[in-house]
Amino acid sequence: MTHQKISHALCGQPLAVGEGYSRVELKTTPDMAVDDFELVHGGFIFGLADHAAMIAVNHPNVVLGAADVKFQKPVRVNETVIAEAKVSEETGKKQVVPVSVKRGDDIVFEGTFTCFVLERHVLK
Repeated sequence: MTHQKISHALCGQPLAVGEGYSRVELKTTPDMAVDDFELVHGGFIFGLADHAAMIAVNHPNVVLGAADVKFQKPVRVNETVIAEAKVSEETGKKQVVPVSVKRGDDIVFEGTFTCFVLERHVLK
């Protein structure tokens, strides 16, 4: 129900969506590299995690209010990472969504996303 026009190539492809839950996969590409070592820019990993959080809330008017994140390990071009998000708290319009991004068994990113479900679209 949310982010229906987002680029799955840049922010990840949903693998699973459930009540308050999502699992999203991102296959990194050379366009995401910042240097000759093929380090992927952290913004793409953050974007993946944010996308997973939004899908876990799964409302057309969800927006991100805040994020507390930690990058644990670098990601390289041509690696696949998977974000898993689950709503842990819901108070009124506010939903708190912890997200973990893994490359295989390695956690590369963790964060807590504070999302808000608005009565109407943020740009209306």
